[in-house]
Amino acid sequence: MSFIFMPFFYFSFMTKKVFTVDEIKKKMEYYCAYQDRCHQEVERKLSEFRVIPEARELILLHLMQHDFLNEERFAKSFARGKYRIKKWGRKRIIQELKVRQITTYNIKTALKEIDEEEYLSNLEKLAVSKNKEIKETNPYNRKQKLYRHLYNKGYESDLIQEIIKALISSV
Repeated sequence: MSFIFMPFFYFSFMTKKVFTVDEIKKKMEYYCAYQDRCHQEVERKLSEFRVIPEARELILLHLMQHDFLNEERFAKSFARGKYRIKKWGRKRIIQELKVRQITTYNIKTALKEIDEEEYLSNLEKLAVSKNKEIKETNPYNRKQKLYRHLYNKGYESDLIQEIIKALISSV
């Protein structure tokens, strides 16, 4: 007698659960309350539930009216988090916010969250630590590697050049 083994999870994929609009509203409230979200993330999540356009608009309106979804708040917390935790520069933060389709006004508001003195101090600390890591002996290649690292982090070219010049002159 032959026996065919079928894993348990196989059957769960065969039947899609259908949710009511109220259930999806509740799920989206939890999704947005857990962490600030942008409209694009919420739209993506709603498309996973295969919500019809009329219900999608109704849910989005509900989330905005009850302050679960707020683009300005999202932009500010995103900028603060990426700056303080990942040490990103302004250019990288702007680029990532634009990818998430955040308005120019909200991007400018978010960038005000970054203190100028702290920003320059972070850039200097990053430059010093990366300079210690680079094993390149050729000064030109060393500067290029340092520049590339800081540029990819999203810092402005003129600030990077000033920091590198100050670093090299102090050595």
